[in-house]
Amino acid sequence: MTMMNIPKEEKTMKRSLMLAAGICGLFGMGYVAGVSAAAKPHVYELRTYTTPDGKLEDLKARFRDHTVKLFEKHGMKNVVYTVPMDAPASGNTLIYLLQHDSREAAKKSWDAFRVDPDWVKARTESEKNGKIVDKAVGQFLEPLDFSPMK
Repeated sequence: MTMMNIPKEEKTMKRSLMLAAGICGLFGMGYVAGVSAAAKPHVYELRTYTTPDGKLEDLKARFRDHTVKLFEKHGMKNVVYTVPMDAPASGNTLIYLLQHDSREAAKKSWDAFRVDPDWVKARTESEKNGKIVDKAVGQFLEPLDFSPMK
């Protein structure tokens, strides 16, 4: 089966999983400082956001100017933010990876983040000309016992 025969949503998920594999490879090659096999285990959260046409730059600005700092404020470690290199996803997709101490810690962080007045204000202001996210998909990743990023 070629990528042309695969439904759009399945292509996006496959690309996200390929990105996750690549990110794991970067960890394994030692490109991310401070991560070693001796570090305590964490969970990672891969998130993929799809925007309406013409809204990717608005979403990137919201993350750059507000969201990244607010994630850190609420105990989420920012690992990587990226966009696909190939169209059509390159024009409407933001993918990022967060690190959490556990799934329970992730839930607490997200719960606090969602009601943070600074986040509510940033979200409201960034959507004054219409919504900037059509779809958000999250997936928790658990490093395997042989993974250098565990």
